[in-house]
Amino acid sequence: MKDWTGNGNSIYKTLGASNHTDKEREENDYYATDPIAIDKLLQVEKPFSHIWECAAGGGHLAKRLKEQGYKVTASDIIERDYKLDFIQDFLKMSVCGLGSNEDCDILTNPPYKYAKEFILKALDIAGWGHKVYMFLKLTFLEGKARYKDLFSKYPPKVIYVFSERVMCAKNGRFEEMKAGGGSAVAYAWFVWQKGWQGKPIIEWI
Repeated sequence: MKDWTGNGNSIYKTLGASNHTDKEREENDYYATDPIAIDKLLQVEKPFSHIWECAAGGGHLAKRLKEQGYKVTASDIIERDYKLDFIQDFLKMSVCGLGSNEDCDILTNPPYKYAKEFILKALDIAGWGHKVYMFLKLTFLEGKARYKDLFSKYPPKVIYVFSERVMCAKNGRFEEMKAGGGSAVAYAWFVWQKGWQGKPIIEWI
């Protein structure tokens, strides 16, 4: 049997390690999400009419939500090539920049190294009964700290696992990523609802 021969790129893709060196990591952890992630979500969820995209990046998710008829407030820590409604560090926010946090769901692909903090902040400032949608790696389910600080206290209501891989491209360079073979990382939408209590459901989309 012929031995498998690969290279460093193959190994990192297999491990899902798009951030295998700090040098290669984008400075503000900007990895754009393919808008198909929104299309898949809207097949199974109906978010509130006003959505706060709090780590909007290049606007890939925000633009698709607007195309689907949603009012979107877009913010991020810096402005790139997408016009934001305001520039602010989400972790320092207390309400939605264009109105009360009581009147919007929160949806984003958070910077992975601060994903737990983004979720806890979103759950803190979200209005009662509103939902928090986070696009995350499946490996986010792992870890003692995440279990202790997040999952044991605030379990998600639903986890929607993608049956086909969805790309997250460094600096929004989707074509380069496709040329390099796409993504081997598994993602899901993690959905919380403020005030909900129960055991999570896992679905596939």
